Amino acid sequence: MNQEKIGKFIAQCRKEKNMTQRELSETLGVSDRTVGNWENGRNMPDLSLFKPLCNELDISVNDLMSGEKVQEKEYQEKLEENIINTIDYTNKKIENKNNFIGLILMVFGAFISITAIGIFPSESSWGSIYSVFGAIISLMGVSKFTKRFTYPKRLMCNFSYFLIFVVVLMAVDYIGVVRIHQAPRFSLVKVSGEHVMYYDTPFYDVIRCNVNKDNETFKVMKNQKYDRDNIDHFCK
Repeated sequence: MNQEKIGKFIAQCRKEKNMTQRELSETLGVSDRTVGNWENGRNMPDLSLFKPLCNELDISVNDLMSGEKVQEKEYQEKLEENIINTIDYTNKKIENKNNFIGLILMVFGAFISITAIGIFPSESSWGSIYSVFGAIISLMGVSKFTKRFTYPKRLMCNFSYFLIFVVVLMAVDYIGVVRIHQAPRFSLVKVSGEHVMYYDTPFYDVIRCNVNKDNETFKVMKNQKYDRDNIDHFCK
């Protein structure tokens, strides 16, 4: 649909009825600014207002969607064309709405994850819980963007995004262990010994020697088997 053409047609019909924008807006229950936006081609009337608007301007819905008075011999052809245009316009509005919601969810999810890492101590399990929760929220946002894709492509995009998000979280956690010397947030198993903590994460293990002492150290090593009852030997 040609919004600019339709807008000019609305303005023309309104003037032919000797109505101001305010008078037309009051009969339709909208603001005069909204009517002005229609006439300037900035946006279209809501579909629910098509019939009341046409009644006020003494035109048909087909005329409105065509942006001109439709001749009787062209009526059927224009009607079919306008039906297709209306479907396309509605689909585009739905897609834009999904994209907007998706963007909000993506940003909100990322904000939750970043905030969780910044607020909760590394020893607290809440940091990892909220980080994963944020990743899921962000993934929901991506799924809004990928709705128009075929199922295999959508599945691949969603999985790839979630995987990248999780890898980034793991990388940030690893940097925190190596650079800041803090306990890993995403440890699957945590074993305590005498002045020793053993953290088993999905990709590596961390040994925390001399816990809460001045000479406390962190050792990062590959995943390996360990004896729960004898982890102190890692610090010797």
